Amino acid sequence: MTVPRPPHQRRALFLVNPGARHGTASLGGVRERLARDLDLTDVRWPGAAAISDTIRARAGDADLVILGGGDGTLNAATSGLFDTQLPLGVLPLGTANDFARTLAIPSDLAAAADVILAGAPRPMDLGEVNGHAFLNVASIGFSADLARALTHEAKRRFGVLGYGIVAARLLMQSRLFTAFIEHDGTVEQVRTLQVSVGNGRHYGGGMTVEATATADDGRLDFYSLEVDHWWRLLALLPALRRGTQGAWDDVRAFRTTEVVVRTSRPRPVNTDGELVTFTPAHFRIRPGAIHVYTPAPAGASAFSPNLLPEGSA
Repeated sequence: MTVPRPPHQRRALFLVNPGARHGTASLGGVRERLARDLDLTDVRWPGAAAISDTIRARAGDADLVILGGGDGTLNAATSGLFDTQLPLGVLPLGTANDFARTLAIPSDLAAAADVILAGAPRPMDLGEVNGHAFLNVASIGFSADLARALTHEAKRRFGVLGYGIVAARLLMQSRLFTAFIEHDGTVEQVRTLQVSVGNGRHYGGGMTVEATATADDGRLDFYSLEVDHWWRLLALLPALRRGTQGAWDDVRAFRTTEVVVRTSRPRPVNTDGELVTFTPAHFRIRPGAIHVYTPAPAGASAFSPNLLPEGSA
């Protein structure tokens, strides 16, 4: 016998990426918690390439989408969420969960479920580069090389520690490259190790784009690491974790709504851990493009010991 759905009960598509670092964790208790107030429809994970199409196809059956996964999972769903305007509930199951930390969504899954049940969906910006959306940060140079070298197995086995292991090896081999940066009516030529363009606050399992950045401020936060020795970058690491690197002489930083980065030869662009396009890279902001359930305004700091232990990145 089918139990009738209570009137006005919200309908939710429930999808979990089994390939996320904690994607095979038991979610029975969390699902039961959500099902007390939501009419859940379990949807078999279709793969990252098809997740947005799945959301679009099932939009008529839902009032919200609940996704279990990491930043890559969420990134893959952005176009479907934008097209349908279904609000998103996040269950952080990834390696770094940087977008969840930016929005102060707890890493504890029961607490994250409570955010979906009691929170309110808030408009959040999306960054975009050459037509590809990103939630956290897009980068050219060292971080893109790191994304290419950091295998799926390393992330599953070592977690955020995997970033540090691979980064240390790559840092010794890194070289500066020339970039032409066009923004706000100016063109600047720089020699840089990395340029990064942030939509949210956190990225890379413990780094911060800019200390005061939020995912709903309608701005992109840009910085360029123009260091001439790898040991100088080591000295910068505490500032990169805090998001205060813009105060250093060898870091160029500004806020904008649109920027173009050109290089002498095509270089890959990393968005939320995935290589999706090449330079020339045209970045812009999409204000309030999607809605996400959060426990507090996006400006609230999400970095605390119970979310990511100090020294774990």
